[in-house]
Amino acid sequence: MSSETRAERPPRIDRALNLVERIGNKLPEPFLLFGVLFLIVVVVSTVVAAFGVTIQIPGADEVTRIRGALSGEGLEFLFTKMAENFIGFPPLETVVTIMLAVGLAERTGLLTALIRAAFGGAPRWVLPYAVGLVGISASVMADSSMIIIPPLAALVFKAAGRHPVAGLLGGFASVGAGYSTAPVVTSLDALFSGISNKVAETLPDPGTVVTPVSNYYFNLVSSIVLGLLAGVLIDKVIEPRMVRTGVPREQADAADEPEVKVGLEAAERRGLIWAGMAFLIAFGLVLLLVLWPGSPLRNETGGFLPESPLLDSVTTLIFLGFAVPAIAYGALAGSIERAGDVPKLMAAALRDLTGFLVLAFMLGQFIALFNWTNLGAWVAVSGADLLRALGLDGYPAFLGFMVLASVLNLFIISGSSLWTLMAAVFVPMFALLGFEPGFAQAAFRVGDSATQIMTPLNPYMIIILGYLRRYEPSAGIGTLVARMVPFVAPFWLLWALILTVFYFADLPLGPGMDIHIGP
Repeated sequence: MSSETRAERPPRIDRALNLVERIGNKLPEPFLLFGVLFLIVVVVSTVVAAFGVTIQIPGADEVTRIRGALSGEGLEFLFTKMAENFIGFPPLETVVTIMLAVGLAERTGLLTALIRAAFGGAPRWVLPYAVGLVGISASVMADSSMIIIPPLAALVFKAAGRHPVAGLLGGFASVGAGYSTAPVVTSLDALFSGISNKVAETLPDPGTVVTPVSNYYFNLVSSIVLGLLAGVLIDKVIEPRMVRTGVPREQADAADEPEVKVGLEAAERRGLIWAGMAFLIAFGLVLLLVLWPGSPLRNETGGFLPESPLLDSVTTLIFLGFAVPAIAYGALAGSIERAGDVPKLMAAALRDLTGFLVLAFMLGQFIALFNWTNLGAWVAVSGADLLRALGLDGYPAFLGFMVLASVLNLFIISGSSLWTLMAAVFVPMFALLGFEPGFAQAAFRVGDSATQIMTPLNPYMIIILGYLRRYEPSAGIGTLVARMVPFVAPFWLLWALILTVFYFADLPLGPGMDIHIGP
């Protein structure tokens, strides 16, 4: 082979990822893919149910049976719940509501003006690390972060003359692969701790009560380290590959792409000032409502944790946080000339979601049936039984537990649902080995997040695929999975390493939460 031929040969990582992309793109279109998966669940559940398979979920008073889709009750479910399964598809309400406000902020020009003002003078080399750290920390916005951060990261990269697709993919990977950690306490911490305590309180020695801050030290270290790792991967792996493989920098339909230019005009500066004032006023009013002793946003005890209307209002707060400043900006900058322009701009934003809405119909049917048949619980409990049968002890048991969580995460995307199933099995198991429930919860965080950015069962992947197709109309599921693969293993390994350091150094995971149950 000549030196010229060798020089033209793609790097090994490109060849490997190209293979993943080709294989993945041979899958049917997402709508058809989930249609096939739906039929598979119909057949498998019917066969398994015919054998009378049941599962005993720890903590449950009665056994849980697998229900067949082609049984009488299964057919009743399929015929009567179709509309409910679609409208009740959990991400649907979040995505549609937030995209109304984000689309308004985008089409008034607020987002591009804000990004140019914030990052116009920032060194280009800083941006991947900024996207990584912000993405890792964005779980404070719950699932909303997966539809807000990626397109904003693309705009940031474009404004700086870097590849917008690298920003888009890096933003999604940072949010998704590091979803369970953040430098601040989030609603997820409260949710996880409540599940952990509910299981632990049934044990003879329940260990230390798990609080929303029980994993805080571990989360703080993890968020910083993983954020920097995300920056390195975006800067050194993802963006260079986008350039090597010739991924377009401009959207296929340039008319829908926000204009990103250097510098701000006078009208834009005034708009940003008024948008900032509108945001502060709205924030102040919400804060007064929250601090009011009789606030309806407080829970029954007058607090906010572990559950409260305030924590259930994340979607509403994000909607207001984008919509109010966007209207103020548009009115001052001239992009909103009359009140009727507001619903028109929102409608334009929803047009971008038509593909997702169609897919959500099929995805909602699949997930609802999968949950109704109890196949997910069966897979989780069977995996736990296998792990226990291997007889692992000590830290190897936790490594096996994290691997199992990562595998199950490919099928059960909801972290709270998966932890509810796994905590019922593993919190008692590890407590018998002398480990705190808070440590089992920290190990679950590692396994729960990294793999969700590469499974088609993650509904937010479909949204990102829609954004990606603006640049690459031919991109498929395989394309997106191949672009996410470089994040999965490094995130998992480094996060597991951080937990390993905490384990062997016997460091507290958070205030009052040790590794081992005390004497």
